[in-house]
Amino acid sequence: MSTAAAPTEPETPAGHTDVLIVGAGLSGIGAACHLTMQTPEVSYAILEARDTTGGTWDLFRFPGVRSDSDMFTLCFPFRPWTQAKTIADGGAILSYLRETAAEYGVEAKISYHSRVVRADWSSDDARWTVTVEQVDTGELTTRTCGFLYLCSGYYRYDEGYTPDWPGQERFGGTIVHPQFWPADLDLSGKRVVLIGSGATAATILPAIAGTAARVTMLQRSPSYVMAMPNADPIADLLRKLLPQRQAFTAVRWKNARMAAFIYNFCRKHPARARRMLQSGAAKQLPDGYDIATHFTPAYEPWDQRMCLVPDGDFFAAIKSGQAEVVTDHIEEFTAAGIRLASGAELEADVIITATGLNLLPLGGIELTIDGETVRIPEHVAYKGMMLDRVPNLAFALGYTNNSWTLKIDLVCSYVTRVLAFMRAGGYAVVTPKLPADGMSTVPFIEMTSGYFERSRASLPLQGDREPWRLRQHYFKDAAMYRGPVDTKNLEFRPARVLQRT
Repeated sequence: MSTAAAPTEPETPAGHTDVLIVGAGLSGIGAACHLTMQTPEVSYAILEARDTTGGTWDLFRFPGVRSDSDMFTLCFPFRPWTQAKTIADGGAILSYLRETAAEYGVEAKISYHSRVVRADWSSDDARWTVTVEQVDTGELTTRTCGFLYLCSGYYRYDEGYTPDWPGQERFGGTIVHPQFWPADLDLSGKRVVLIGSGATAATILPAIAGTAARVTMLQRSPSYVMAMPNADPIADLLRKLLPQRQAFTAVRWKNARMAAFIYNFCRKHPARARRMLQSGAAKQLPDGYDIATHFTPAYEPWDQRMCLVPDGDFFAAIKSGQAEVVTDHIEEFTAAGIRLASGAELEADVIITATGLNLLPLGGIELTIDGETVRIPEHVAYKGMMLDRVPNLAFALGYTNNSWTLKIDLVCSYVTRVLAFMRAGGYAVVTPKLPADGMSTVPFIEMTSGYFERSRASLPLQGDREPWRLRQHYFKDAAMYRGPVDTKNLEFRPARVLQRT
């Protein structure tokens, strides 16, 4: 005859924390600050594969690197942006992140050179065992946690995307991808061909146009480019009239509303939006410029992310004659440059391949649940932050049509509230459960940008209703995140009680 023993607390091994955060960039630092502020009784640690904080804003060193969202929405709501510029350079953003980490005691919780390669969930123990590779030595170690929080973004840090063009090995100059910009690369007096039409290309072009002898942006197809002022007179006025916190909140609300309005207008009235964007470009380019060829994409506005250029610096570089745009297809690389499908040749000393990123969903971490492999594309995302049937795991991915931070801050706050709810109720496990009546699904990210299209089969799905589908609208999503902790779609349970015979 067996009798149940009294419930016992599970043993806490060395290296165990309540929450383990993966990544010390914007998302990871934000997550740590939320835990510090909202659930100080919850222990956490951060694992970072690189040797420093900052994530994207430390990795990218190409000329002109800057935010592609206004800083009032890209910064954390609990630590207002106080500088004058609305669009900030990468160095200023990096300083802001590191100052935030120092202010909230985050730095002391970070282990560097620590890449998470695998995480195994045990239902019996109600915890994850995380396998960590020490990047500098190759040594494998393990840590355990009750909750795994993936804040590593969605693209690979160790490689960018570069098509395999014929003849690249014949080119006699320098080829560089912006993700790995050489610190000693001198473009003075050089002929530069900049391949690409996205935000990176639109950023680099004006930054190097005054240094290089000639800059040619070679695009296979155009993108939508919209100028925005880098100074905000309304923000400046409110800062004079209101206390700092109130002024910041008002400007953040205004800018988030404006971004949502522009996005919704483009989606509801694509033809009008297209005409407005073309007209805006034409006003800033030389008279008679071929807008139809170089600034008329085949897709509708916001089918792909729009390029925002502060004070129209991208257009100004073209109008000055220091840069040009060529729309054509690459036939092959030659010893002296690039031969195009039209038969024209572009001579170059340096070729910059601003051709995109490679995605790495959930950091490329191999996940198992009680020995069974988790196949991410077979799971549906709950509130864009958890996966159905996967316990005690959240991930932070920002908006694709608005500031990244607007969404990850909603996620961070909700995760901490769920953790507090679990602690107060004596729960050890939380698992999203799909509706019993079934649900149709769509891709997790519906934009048609190349890096999303190339990785669609490795991303999770989203459903046809809340909370399994986000509206990609900050104010509508915020209501869903800020409501009571969801006990309908989230299943909570205590740790399994150990039995003795």
